[in-house]
Amino acid sequence: MMTHRDRLLAALSHQQPDSVPIDLGGTVDSSIVVEGYAKLKQHFGIDAEDALCNRMMRVVRVEERILRALDIDTRGVFLGAPIKGADQELEPDGYRDFWNVERIKPSHSYYYDLKGSPLSGAVTLDDVHQYPWPDPDDPGIVNGLKERIQWIRENTDAAAVLALPPPFIHVSQYIRGFEDWYCDIALNAKVLDAICDAVLEISLQMVRRILKAVGREVDVVITGDDIGAQTGLQISHDAYLKYVKPRHTKYFRLVRDFTPAKILYHTCGSVVSIMEDMIDMGVDAIHPIQVTAAGMDPVELKRQFGDRMVFWGGIDTQHILPRGSVEDVKQAVERCVEEMGEGGGYVVGAVHNIQPDVPIENILAMFQHAREYVPSYLRG
Repeated sequence: MMTHRDRLLAALSHQQPDSVPIDLGGTVDSSIVVEGYAKLKQHFGIDAEDALCNRMMRVVRVEERILRALDIDTRGVFLGAPIKGADQELEPDGYRDFWNVERIKPSHSYYYDLKGSPLSGAVTLDDVHQYPWPDPDDPGIVNGLKERIQWIRENTDAAAVLALPPPFIHVSQYIRGFEDWYCDIALNAKVLDAICDAVLEISLQMVRRILKAVGREVDVVITGDDIGAQTGLQISHDAYLKYVKPRHTKYFRLVRDFTPAKILYHTCGSVVSIMEDMIDMGVDAIHPIQVTAAGMDPVELKRQFGDRMVFWGGIDTQHILPRGSVEDVKQAVERCVEEMGEGGGYVVGAVHNIQPDVPIENILAMFQHAREYVPSYLRG
């Protein structure tokens, strides 16, 4: 029987593992929201304070006891909290983050919403240059990384998945404001370029520091920068080639210079139109495979790209997990494993973080059935 680490690395190398690897909590986009996590803790009889791995989405660092009980193959390694750029608390129930973006949690919501974009409206290049950009050398960012990886190696046989800062899309949208960001693509390219370049350079410097410290010691590195929507890209393919791909290429080249780890890229939505571009940039695996988005059919993805791209996720969080039966969840697991797992190249997980409305029975069914199910291509 393979170790958990060997199982994941085999799948990421397009080799057939003994069973399909499973992820929960290996990344900030494959964890579980606080209210959903309470159900897991209650089920396993765990009374422990929640530790968040992402404040905005309110997702947790999953307890080791739960990861062992569910036989999970991954362990997340998350960045330390900035010291000079620490969150500034705002009333009521809000904060200003590392990038000086303000967020607030409405009383009726599970999450923190964007409250105000500091570079929205009519801004000039001087405004961009004079913006109080954060310090990429903030000492808190790398705190605890070596110790966490050492703990994983000494206490588990799981794969270590290291979080890296997002390249630039998310952050530039938050700073500029979504409406202005999209308008800039057509009307204000100089300002958009300046903001995107400033964010990217800060992210690259953080990546250098992080990977110099631990890049040789982890198995997978993940970064996220959403470019997909439900029916296609957020922008035209021409705009993607002009604004996004050159910057992502620079980012992934730097990552590859500092680590032999596999590169996992998170983007929601329909991204089949840029799958070749991602392969061209050296991306090894894509998460979360939003199967309800246009063109994200597992059979076609595996047929067209399965020998060059690993698929990570795929269990539908829009319909099946929250509203399906246990049997529906099991069938969804079987379909993904059968359609994407042969010859390696697939990791089971939910399409993004598990939400509060998912019944505990469905959470357990997803992970337990993924471990128990023997696909047709492995039956003797």
